[in-house]
Amino acid sequence: MTKIFRTGLAGALFALALLAAACGGDDKSVVTVYSGRSENLMQPILDEFERETGVSIQVRWGSSTDLALLIAEEGDQTQADVFISRSPGPIGFLESKGLLAAMDSSVLDLVATEHRGANGTWIGFSGRKRVLVHNLDLVPTSDLPSSVFELTDPIWRGRVAIPAANGSFVDWFTVFRDQYGDDVAAQWLDDMVANDARNYPNNVSIVDAVARGEVDVGLVNHYYNHRMAADAEAAGREHLAANYDLSDEDIGSLLIISAATLTANADDREAAQELIAYLLSPSAQRYFTNSTYEYPLAGDVEPNPALPPLTALSIGSVDFDALGGGFEATEDIIQRSGILSQ
Repeated sequence: MTKIFRTGLAGALFALALLAAACGGDDKSVVTVYSGRSENLMQPILDEFERETGVSIQVRWGSSTDLALLIAEEGDQTQADVFISRSPGPIGFLESKGLLAAMDSSVLDLVATEHRGANGTWIGFSGRKRVLVHNLDLVPTSDLPSSVFELTDPIWRGRVAIPAANGSFVDWFTVFRDQYGDDVAAQWLDDMVANDARNYPNNVSIVDAVARGEVDVGLVNHYYNHRMAADAEAAGREHLAANYDLSDEDIGSLLIISAATLTANADDREAAQELIAYLLSPSAQRYFTNSTYEYPLAGDVEPNPALPPLTALSIGSVDFDALGGGFEATEDIIQRSGILSQ
């Protein structure tokens, strides 16, 4: 499997692998996936799909934003049949350029309308809720705020961690901008910087820092702490971090969904949609919730018992076509805030 590179040897090898698969001397279907979700998360599901269907999967891994830009650059020459994104935002970018195709109703109907695109070009397959993770010894639940807007108060000076360059934060802040406007969103981030918010590279490093007492609280996706708590329990170690849900209607409780789409250039639409439908199958949905602690979005699969009931602000209420060009503006605001140097 190949990581994302724009040019050079890796790109050439990827193209040769696709050519070999296409000319392998049999009629085996081949689906090329550009995946913005990580290899360790998606590979088990893709392997199982191959075993069950006989469809061969070729994967290019990378960040969702980089892969969306690459598909746009490749245009109608892209090898991608299916694009898997950490959120529908990069998909909105591709839709705005006419690079996606509507899926069949038999696939779209696998989820509720709020978890799929209005034009039928994307479908959500798992959910990650934004939460505030806190150290149990340093911050009792009774002292925690009900809104991210309260984190700019002086009482939280130097006590809050943010993964400002991480994709999940960029996704979340783009929706923040859409819901409140650029002025309010930029002011909130500027106020966080003025309040000495601490920047960490990703969600995992924040949960680890909170558990160790290096920082009191942090804004993260919910499932990282569940995974680390399970690992600690299995190893007989104490884990002092816990998730805290902000107010149900607060932007800090946003439910961000992973999404898949069919590209307009897909060679085998039937096999590509079969893969997308497989992500919504009971076995795949059970994998996402039981192995990775995400929220299932399809069928009658119940969330992992460790997960609280899902009452969060839903990302399905957001117009992702409107967000399609929003990532550049988001990154500009983040850069100008100075949080990356905190």
